Amino acid sequence: MIEVLAPGPYATVQDLGRPGYGHLGVPRSGAADAPSLRLANRLVGNPEGAAGIELTFGGCGLRFSAGAWVALAGAPCPVELLVPAPAPGDGRDPRAGMCAPFWVPAGGRMRVGTPATGLRTYLAVRGGVDVPPVLGSRSADSLSGLGPAPLAPGDVLPVGRTRALPPITVDAAPPRPAGPPVLRILPGPRDDWFAPGALEALCAGPYEVSQDSNRVGVRLRGPALERARNGELPSEGMVAGALQVPPDGQPIVFLADHPPTGGYPVVAVLAAADLAAVAQLRPGDLVRFRR
Repeated sequence: MIEVLAPGPYATVQDLGRPGYGHLGVPRSGAADAPSLRLANRLVGNPEGAAGIELTFGGCGLRFSAGAWVALAGAPCPVELLVPAPAPGDGRDPRAGMCAPFWVPAGGRMRVGTPATGLRTYLAVRGGVDVPPVLGSRSADSLSGLGPAPLAPGDVLPVGRTRALPPITVDAAPPRPAGPPVLRILPGPRDDWFAPGALEALCAGPYEVSQDSNRVGVRLRGPALERARNGELPSEGMVAGALQVPPDGQPIVFLADHPPTGGYPVVAVLAAADLAAVAQLRPGDLVRFRR
């Protein structure tokens, strides 16, 4: 069992989401930076889709009632592991860190600091976080409310069985390089709703990440994209990475908890390989696009 001592600014349980329910109005959800969750799981010998903890801007404190293998990936954070010592007080274990599995003994407490770069850090525990699944996924969906609630002090998270898992064979993994400085886009299904040159204006950038961003979408501030057509669309299907443009002309990049439908026109769609980089953008970061 894992006891949450402090969740940090925002922490949730996430796996790789619940695909296949968009026609019923249920978003996929799942880890915003899926490659980082996959890496953390591989480091402790879990299946890549096992549930872990997604930390937003670190700041988390956890206590482990039983010994467990743990790994962290994503936005790099300082990690402090306090282990029960033979003498009164706790001892610090220097082996805890990013992108490598480490052992937390029974009664051990772990503190995750704030990342120097990036936004989201993923904690995997061998056996996975074993909260009850909803529609086949243990992911918390901030938009629909499906899945477990955001973590709060005093929460206790069960850990799954480890007996059938393969042995841990990876000592460490190099941290993933920073996301591309320029995010790649394809023309969207409604680029004809915008004035000629709108995609060129989008790519001229830069755009600044707004503080109003979350797991639903990253709101950007920059050159407004001018419309060629007024009015709004009937709601139509949306995908992660869609750049939806409200009437103010400021694009929003949809993330994991995006709604399955929307009525604002989509001027462009982000290349799927760059979605993880968007999930690591923090307020104030500058971003550019390339067609």
